[in-house]
Amino acid sequence: MHKTLTETAPAAALSEEILWRDLAHAKAGAWLPELQQIVVQRLERHRRDRKCQLYADLLASLPALQAEHLCLDADRVEIGLDSQISEAHKEELQLALFGLRPWRKGPFRIFGIDLDTEWVSWLKWQRLQPHLAPLRGRKVLDVGSSCGYYLFRMHSQNPALLLGLEPYATFYYQFRFLAALAARERLHTLPLKFEELPPMPGFFDTIFHMGVLYHVRSPLETLTALRNTLRRGGELVLETLVIPGDEDVALTPRARYAKMNNVFFLPTVKCLECWLERTGFTHIRCVDVTRTTAAEQRRTAWIQTESLADFLHPDDPLLTIEGYPAPRRALMLAQVK
Repeated sequence: MHKTLTETAPAAALSEEILWRDLAHAKAGAWLPELQQIVVQRLERHRRDRKCQLYADLLASLPALQAEHLCLDADRVEIGLDSQISEAHKEELQLALFGLRPWRKGPFRIFGIDLDTEWVSWLKWQRLQPHLAPLRGRKVLDVGSSCGYYLFRMHSQNPALLLGLEPYATFYYQFRFLAALAARERLHTLPLKFEELPPMPGFFDTIFHMGVLYHVRSPLETLTALRNTLRRGGELVLETLVIPGDEDVALTPRARYAKMNNVFFLPTVKCLECWLERTGFTHIRCVDVTRTTAAEQRRTAWIQTESLADFLHPDDPLLTIEGYPAPRRALMLAQVK
């Protein structure tokens, strides 16, 4: 779609009214007022947080732009055209995007600016998409949604609701910026962890939980809570780090794994299947196991931190720097009984 650039509210503006309207249209339950209170309290904390305020001020200072050219169902998500924006505004956008680093998930092209993110996220999406239940008309939750790359990719399937959860301020404000430019309906992210949600029994049809499970201290409790948040027959899309092997075992790193100090359990695929069975899931299947390489995760100008090459053993790329099996990720699908 090629149209002209239009003006809208500042990019940092969060339309909470639209969020609550969309949840009400999606037949939210008695938990909605509690969720509203939790979100209001969290945003109030953001207003008192120096880092969050810097992000909010950065976005509020940008020109009020809304892109009417969108290409969301593409490997590189496109928002806006180079020809729709002045050189001065483009320079402002470039500086703002750099100010929101690190950009983990993507890539994007924003008004002609190529945002080469750390992860080449379309590789995972290509591995996963053919196996997903159709998202049309579904209420979808994406836990750990980062800047929203996968939410944007899902939007073209016309789900009833897309809701991300992203507790890290940098990634949350990245999403707010992109979402304001794209101005899509029924697309939101909350600055919360999954564990901070009130009980929402059976509300979602599909839950994506990718790159999160190895960060939780009690994976069985988390899987049980995910099952309770899905409707009967709903689909869980689970992606997590695994270790090779055919036994029902899991690795618990002593201190760090690939320099991360918050990795608690890395199961085998067979162990992961057992966890899903024990927490009430059925039709469990592993659709992909892929070892992470520099073709998918690498340092770019859009991150100012270390990346995969820094996490691997210098003498053996099949090991982490600590000597554990190098990162490999399994994609699992399962349904609620």
